[in-house]
Amino acid sequence: MMPLPSKKDLKTAMEVFAVFQWALSAFIIVITVIFVNLYLVVFTPYWPVTALILTWLAFDWKTPERGGRRLACVRNWCLWKQYCDYFPLKLLKTHDISPSHNYILACHPHGLLSHSCFGHFATDTSGFSKIFPGITPYILTLGAFFWVPLLREYVMSSGACSVSRASMDFLLTHKGTGNMLIVVVGGLAECRYSLPGSTTLVLKNRTGFVRMALQHGVPLIPAYAFGETDLYNQHIFTPGGLVNCFQKWVQRMVHIYPCAFYGRGFTENSWGLLPYARPVTTVVGKPLPLPKIENPSQETVAKYHVLYIDALRKLYDQHKAKFGISETQELVIV
Repeated sequence: MMPLPSKKDLKTAMEVFAVFQWALSAFIIVITVIFVNLYLVVFTPYWPVTALILTWLAFDWKTPERGGRRLACVRNWCLWKQYCDYFPLKLLKTHDISPSHNYILACHPHGLLSHSCFGHFATDTSGFSKIFPGITPYILTLGAFFWVPLLREYVMSSGACSVSRASMDFLLTHKGTGNMLIVVVGGLAECRYSLPGSTTLVLKNRTGFVRMALQHGVPLIPAYAFGETDLYNQHIFTPGGLVNCFQKWVQRMVHIYPCAFYGRGFTENSWGLLPYARPVTTVVGKPLPLPKIENPSQETVAKYHVLYIDALRKLYDQHKAKFGISETQELVIV
């Protein structure tokens, strides 16, 4: 007889499933919505169902820019606890944050799929509400996630909102205080630098979040996820070669850099597209106060952008040795 799986084996299996379904759910929802609605329109007399869905989508279009629709029951799914334990993900606070203000938290690096950012700020299972009492996190993501019916509801239920200017303006002016807007500044452009041991950030020309903070007079908070770039390997094609030229062409066209990445499979020593089970610790730094300037000049934005980078470098340098990074390895800003 085959032995029954142990509690440890069952827990590991649940953790793998939690990460697998997270990575696959968006794709499944998009494909299902598209094909089901095509089937209804082309092969059945139930096309009014699709018409109603599109009508609702048009009516509800602005909701992702108006605070979204978070659901506590979704954010507290026990499955997310398994997700966070898979790596595991840890959140480290360096300073208290008062709920009497609003904040913009800039998280670095993006990595390939921003696993740590999702686990800490789109769920309530990693301890955020206990670590930062009175603070409501709003993770800001691409508007494309809100174009597809059902997927947009799933994404909004996690507390996610659009990363558009209108969305940030609303959250900073119409939702009271104690709101933390989480922006992964490097975005998809940073994926190409997501390699084990890499500390390269796309930040040099990313000043929009600083301008927004100045216009609303809210503090900026630097955060660095140590270990995020170690979750996948990536094949680097020969610079100037055919594949590399194609990657750059796609990036110019759609601002997404297609990466040939890989990780582990369903078992520990197998090959696949799941992230490696390696610890990731997100260190949240001290809020950097900014004055309120409704129409800041480019020089003013550049000044505070430099101050923000200095604060981020200080945070990184203070903690890098704790996470196995050499004292001589610096942040590279491109």
